[in-house]
Amino acid sequence: MRSLATDPGGRSGAFIDHSAFIESLSSFSRLHRAQRWEGTFGEFLANVLPTNPAALARTSHEYIWDMLRWHGKLAQSEATESERARELFKRELFGVDAPLTRVVEYFKAAAGGSDVGRRLLLLLGPPSGGKSTLAILLKRGMEEYSRTEEGALYAIKGSPLHENPLNLVPASLRPEFRERYGVAIQGELSPWARDYVEREFEGDFVSVPVERILLSEASRFGIGTYAPHDPTTADIADLVGSVDLAKVAQIGDEGDPRAWSWSGAVYSASRGLLEMIEILKVKREFLYLLLTLTQEKNVKVSRFPLIHLDETVLAHTNLAEFHKFLQEKENEALLDRMVIIKVPYALSYKDESRIYQKLVSGAPAFRNVHLDPHVLNLSAVFAILTRLAKPEREGLDLAKKLRLYAGEAIEGVPETEATRLRSESPDEGMNGVSPRFVINAISTAITRGTTHSLTSMELLLALKDAIESDARMEAKQKKAWIDHLVTARKEFYNRWVKEDVHRAMFASFEEEAQQLLEKYLDEVEASLDHRQVTDPITGETRPADERFLRSVEEKIKVSDSGKLSFRQEVVRKAMVAFKAGEKFKLMSHARMREAIEQYLFEERRDVLRLVTSAARPDEDARQKISVVQQRLINEYGYDEYSAKEALSYVTTLLAQE
Repeated sequence: MRSLATDPGGRSGAFIDHSAFIESLSSFSRLHRAQRWEGTFGEFLANVLPTNPAALARTSHEYIWDMLRWHGKLAQSEATESERARELFKRELFGVDAPLTRVVEYFKAAAGGSDVGRRLLLLLGPPSGGKSTLAILLKRGMEEYSRTEEGALYAIKGSPLHENPLNLVPASLRPEFRERYGVAIQGELSPWARDYVEREFEGDFVSVPVERILLSEASRFGIGTYAPHDPTTADIADLVGSVDLAKVAQIGDEGDPRAWSWSGAVYSASRGLLEMIEILKVKREFLYLLLTLTQEKNVKVSRFPLIHLDETVLAHTNLAEFHKFLQEKENEALLDRMVIIKVPYALSYKDESRIYQKLVSGAPAFRNVHLDPHVLNLSAVFAILTRLAKPEREGLDLAKKLRLYAGEAIEGVPETEATRLRSESPDEGMNGVSPRFVINAISTAITRGTTHSLTSMELLLALKDAIESDARMEAKQKKAWIDHLVTARKEFYNRWVKEDVHRAMFASFEEEAQQLLEKYLDEVEASLDHRQVTDPITGETRPADERFLRSVEEKIKVSDSGKLSFRQEVVRKAMVAFKAGEKFKLMSHARMREAIEQYLFEERRDVLRLVTSAARPDEDARQKISVVQQRLINEYGYDEYSAKEALSYVTTLLAQE
């Protein structure tokens, strides 16, 4: 892995062209430069509404669905609608495509008028699993969208509920409005707005001022957040407000809407999104109020009739609180009014590694520290092993299951097996080590280290120390997790580091490997067609080199009886690539890649032993060691310290073989 102090291309101290980012900022500014507008309701009807009546009558669910699709404009043209709608999340959330798809489907169905729009959306998952990040991305996406012309929102000026001005249209005139503009008005004026229209304009709603609003969590416009504190002291006024005694003293009537404090979270979130953090920790009366809000689109407070509110309630909680909630029988009715979406940890180590990359890239502690190229992947492998259920299929262990989940080919196991395994263990990813635990262990290792470099072996030791010193864990779990560290080292790191050192033995490994692959294909085609091979140098013809073919195939244990079917499969894949206009490469066939690599490594095994095992190397050996070490640094993401450690470790592995 490159040093985090380098530029994105990995060139330490290289000149970075900032003009591209500045242009991105300028483009963003042009796209999001909101047109300010203010006028009377009559002017709004005459000048603004006709441009797009449907957009100005949108519900909160429709607005969020349109926002997701707007962000999806940047997706690839061949992407499905669901994939496009997930574009907002793809740079921040990894390995949770299935939950994101369900979230997107929820908003699509709710926007289409489905009954799910009358249910509270609850995200359920373990700590640090991405629930809060998902909510934050939705809120930031809405703020950004509201600054565009497509996302323009208008409200009665001064309304603490940011009410849609269309609610001013009297009920008796709404059928005519629907016929004229093709959209229905679904909202009702709040007590504040009714009092405002009568008191300030004597009922002349056409003269009521209207303005464009921009959604903002910080300004409490259309986005609200509620985090529970001590349940014994929590006051429902935090959600729905209360009588403002100071104003009562001025106005003289507690029933006057002006004497009510409209600072509750449900009013802040009106027209947008209300995030409820750890919702199951709140009192039951809070839950009933929120569920009534989602189902009936109104709340009831003392002294006022029903208050109409159009907002989406997005809540999240952890497994411990949810299981406690399930044990109380009276909560069954509440569960029926929720759409529960599980948000588990990632189950692909490649996705998990991307999470760590995101976390370390923004942390000051990592800024001037070099991580060897396998630190994050190895951390991810350990994390995933703690989350997986042991497979029941014979011959399939946790390491192989982990590779299947990462999309890697396993000999004798069909690619579809991963789908079956997931269906057998639907709760995988709902427990196990969290990304925060891993990052904390890496941070501790860096803090304790004396170099500005962290190797994979140092990482494993840091994780082992974090497990052993964790007072929350039982001895049985500690042993299981330490066993996973051993599996991660033996089944993954040993293979990765040996491949790096092996490849560094070659001036151009990829070129030599590709040439060998093409030679294998030529020989195989000649063998299958029973024809002669023409030597490119001498021009002489000869039979296919069966000895060469078998020496390659034996590296991956292809039997003599199975060689024909293996060769036919390789040729078939090569033909598929050829017809698609692509070159058949090592990455096109996992087992062929392994065979070619092992064949090349075997050729250099004597040199490799010399490079890695000479106790007192002569000048020639020192030069070879230096060349291999430099290639590890230049081409494979090591620094001087980690390259030396890798060579030393591979020496130990070879001595054990």
